[in-house]
Amino acid sequence: MPTKQRAIPQEIYQIKVTLLGTSPPIWRRLLVPANLTLEQLHDVLQLAMGWEDCHLHAFRIGQKRFATPDLDESITRLSSVLRKVGAKAVYTYDFGDDWHHGIAVEKVLPPEEGHAYPMCVDGKRHGPPEDCGGVSGFYNVLEAIGDPEHDEHEEMQDWLGDDFDPEAFSVDEVNRRLALLHRAPEKG
Repeated sequence: MPTKQRAIPQEIYQIKVTLLGTSPPIWRRLLVPANLTLEQLHDVLQLAMGWEDCHLHAFRIGQKRFATPDLDESITRLSSVLRKVGAKAVYTYDFGDDWHHGIAVEKVLPPEEGHAYPMCVDGKRHGPPEDCGGVSGFYNVLEAIGDPEHDEHEEMQDWLGDDFDPEAFSVDEVNRRLALLHRAPEKG
């Protein structure tokens, strides 16, 4: 049975995604095909940051907002809205917690044979858990788990588990999650 050959993308964008308001910053450096749609980039960002895709989201690029019912992210390609090095966007996930991610195009590269895209090449720190109350809530959680005398220490430990390490980050783990996209049937 013949296997479907994936088209090799013409350009790869190296993007840096930073969770705004975090200090020290939580960030990922990703290599993504320039022909990805914003909808596909949303899927990549969910996996790269460790989100669970259970909330609404939107992209803001310049004065344009890409989200339902505004502009259609399923047909808008990165190459049409982030055209060059230095181009920026903001991706907002969860309109209650308001996780704002700054996205910046750092480089435009040729694809390398034998590499599956998208892929993560670097990053720092574990992403926040879902529904923790945004940046301020996340820092309250970190304070509680870091202080055994804190009133909410035990509750937060039970919620996050004993193995939650806010400093932990693994390129390999992100790439394992992103590999799911390589096996998924293409949309459209």
